[in-house]
Amino acid sequence: MCHLPENPGSGTHRRQFNHLTLFLMTRAKTTINRRSFLKATAMAGGGLMLSFNWLAACKAPSGDEMLDMPDEWFDLNSYIKIGNNGVVTLMSPNPEFGSNVKTSMPMILADELDVDWKKVIVEQADFYPERFDRQFTGGSMGILLGWKPLRTAGATARQMLVNAAAQKWNVPASEITTEAGVLYHKTSGKSAGYGEMASLAAELPVPEEVAMKQLSDFKIIGTSRKNVDGKKIVTGQPLFTLDYKTEGMLIAMPILPPFGMTVKSVDDSAARAMPGVKDVFTIKVLPDGYEQNAFDTISFPEMVVVVGNTTWEVMNAKKAVKVEWQLLDERAFDVQSWGGKQKVVMPKGLESTSAHRAWMAEAARGKAQVLRRDGNPEAAFKSAAKVLERTYTAPHLAHNTMEPVNCFAHVTEDKAELYAPIQAPEFIRRTLAARLGMPQENIHIRLARMGGGFGQRAYGHHLVEAAVISQKVKAPVKLVYTREDDMTYGIYRPTYTATYRAALDKDGNLIAFHVRGGGIPEHAVHANRFPAGAVDNYLAEGWSLPSNITIGAFRAPRSNFIAGAEQSFLDELAELAGKDPIDFRLELLERAKKNPVGKDNDYDPDRYASVLKLVREKSNWDQPPSGVGRGVAAYFCHNTYVAEVVDMRMEGTNPVIENVVAAVDCGIVVNPDAARNMGEGGIIDGIGNALFGELTFKDGVPEKNNFHQYRMIRQKETPRNVEIHFVQNEHDPTGLGEPLFPPIFAAVANALYRATGKRYYEQPFAKHIAVSPAMM
Repeated sequence: MCHLPENPGSGTHRRQFNHLTLFLMTRAKTTINRRSFLKATAMAGGGLMLSFNWLAACKAPSGDEMLDMPDEWFDLNSYIKIGNNGVVTLMSPNPEFGSNVKTSMPMILADELDVDWKKVIVEQADFYPERFDRQFTGGSMGILLGWKPLRTAGATARQMLVNAAAQKWNVPASEITTEAGVLYHKTSGKSAGYGEMASLAAELPVPEEVAMKQLSDFKIIGTSRKNVDGKKIVTGQPLFTLDYKTEGMLIAMPILPPFGMTVKSVDDSAARAMPGVKDVFTIKVLPDGYEQNAFDTISFPEMVVVVGNTTWEVMNAKKAVKVEWQLLDERAFDVQSWGGKQKVVMPKGLESTSAHRAWMAEAARGKAQVLRRDGNPEAAFKSAAKVLERTYTAPHLAHNTMEPVNCFAHVTEDKAELYAPIQAPEFIRRTLAARLGMPQENIHIRLARMGGGFGQRAYGHHLVEAAVISQKVKAPVKLVYTREDDMTYGIYRPTYTATYRAALDKDGNLIAFHVRGGGIPEHAVHANRFPAGAVDNYLAEGWSLPSNITIGAFRAPRSNFIAGAEQSFLDELAELAGKDPIDFRLELLERAKKNPVGKDNDYDPDRYASVLKLVREKSNWDQPPSGVGRGVAAYFCHNTYVAEVVDMRMEGTNPVIENVVAAVDCGIVVNPDAARNMGEGGIIDGIGNALFGELTFKDGVPEKNNFHQYRMIRQKETPRNVEIHFVQNEHDPTGLGEPLFPPIFAAVANALYRATGKRYYEQPFAKHIAVSPAMM
């Protein structure tokens, strides 16, 4: 029940992280050892293979009609492979779930390598922790953490090729230049393709230090490149686990209990008599006494499983199985999380949304943990000319990826082969080893392209379930969740609430700010984020209640609620102060810049202000179109700054979003088209969840189990136009998968207010929309 951390975290940790990794590099130490940079020294057909840090394990490509393949490929589990004709193959280590890391990461390598992008082949690596340091996609950290290693790897390979040419031509290496995979010596007029020097380069020592490109010399980074899997996706080629088939493979599906219950008895007699059914049994997912890690969230310790020949036969057999459930006792266990061990309590009972709301209302009046205190908030509130207090709430949300949960597993006596959509494979292999009773090195995980993730696939329960089933039936198995199974399994976005209070003096200046947030089973307060540091008297508090309904990472964890609440409150507070919403925020940021309060403020006021200024310019903020309600919001999370403006008009009680303008500071933009695509996806996803997203429970059972009940945004409800503008700077790149998602909730709420005359405090907004007579 743990989230991906926003790496870096707050305050000191973020500054240390920035000091270590976020700097403009012109030279870099390679610090290479045998594990991190392997060389092939005897290549009969010519070719250089390099492995740097967490990228390695190359294997022959399946073929590409656009390229002539070299005479021979040298498969030495390496990161970069150069054939004798100059073709480069790169194994992408990070799982791909739509964030386009499989294209953007190789672009970084290829630019520093100075190779023609048309001669690059990209392949997905298997999970291989003995070679790779970090095969993990999540937290908007892929490009951020890959920037330095990828640049260094490309530059090191380029330098080795230069050194090889210098030796062969008997000229100083400093006189040799490269361009698009070709080496040049201007004085002698000599030139050679990379492939011609690959064999010799492989025999040379790895340089201890290499020169990095100046930003102005980038030729691939900063340009738009098509998704390397694009053709395969649109032509329906097999990329997903659901596409995978092998001889003798069986299909397995689970039967899930209500939350808070487990199996008491099973009557499978009718199902066993049905065509194609091989077995029906109960599995225990984790071994007794096992200490879970951060991503071992298991909603149900036991589940009933139906195994058969085909998906249709198993789906029908599931309906014939009669299961009697019984209540689980309260469970308490330790989870090894990011900051050490964490105690998790799962209470006994059947929970309902109505009870959650009552518990939260009561808890909001009780004690809370003080997360940060500056000045004397209580005294400031007593002396205030005006005080504003508002409470915001949001429901549980389901991930609802287009591809339901699934996994292929084939477990034999001495090894396990898995093929799965998984964001964090490094966290599940230890669990698999403990459950299957075999060494970790005997477990091989192939990484499939994911049909969406949003945090759900950080958790590897489906790998454990599929492996246990395969081990029991002694056959290859594809575990498939139906849409109903997927939506009712758990690992949801938590339900949250937050109460904000603010005090203004007689001149409309903010003199005190108090946020008190709670939720089930966690709160969403980020105590050191804006407006912390911009007000003398500040108090942040948090509380939480236990639950047996499992939660987990959901696109921009915690921020996906608190940004909407905070930015909606600031909008209303600006109105009370008689100030423009953007000007009000900029005033606070100017205070945080010139005279900050506290030492752990988790944002850069200048970069924060830059996106507000850019969105004001690009949206033509001071001259809004007639007949629209216009809302603004800005937020910092996952190391990226975002401001968004929404233009909305009403058709009766239906909101129509005419335009969204976003300004983003994510540092250097590696692939602009891909960056815009991610931003547009986050905006549309956020609008849909803000207006419609909600999962409720009654007696432990989710009340929605498919899309006829769980409302998603529809094509006709998406914005008529979306513009995304990037702040131009030379900061190292950060992340984009999550940061545009949180602030859109508030931008929608604030636009709704100006379009309807009513403020919105409870998500989803659509069920509460009413138009004030004054607005008609």
